[in-house]
Amino acid sequence: MADPVLPVPHRPGAVSMFFVAKAGVFALGFWIWLLVLVLTGDDATGVHVLAATGAITTTLVGVVLGIRLALQHSAAVRHAELKRLLVDISWNAFAAAGNAETSGKVVPFPTASSEDERSSRDRTSVFDRAPGGERSGRNRGGDRRR
Repeated sequence: MADPVLPVPHRPGAVSMFFVAKAGVFALGFWIWLLVLVLTGDDATGVHVLAATGAITTTLVGVVLGIRLALQHSAAVRHAELKRLLVDISWNAFAAAGNAETSGKVVPFPTASSEDERSSRDRTSVFDRAPGGERSGRNRGGDRRR
């Protein structure tokens, strides 16, 4: 019998990697342009400032996008591991309950007993009382008279 193919967890990055690579290419182009301008030996002009600004900006954008991509990838791996762990826990709990030799003690869902029902009917809220402490004439039941 062949092993079941496990689904690949969501791995972000196709679009993000494109933008990281694009920023890297632009940064490389700006750094080469700045290097060529510096090696030609001219005085610093606006073109030098533009090349330096472009090189620094695109480098920083590439670094920020790369960090974001790494964090998304790490979060996707953690999320997939957490989902796998939850499935393992639930499956183990299900299997343990099915393989139990004796039935476990079942705790019933709490319900109101007859005394509790009577005492809850006698209770009134602050809003149901008139300013003198007596019950107001407000009807909270289902039979409303017009």
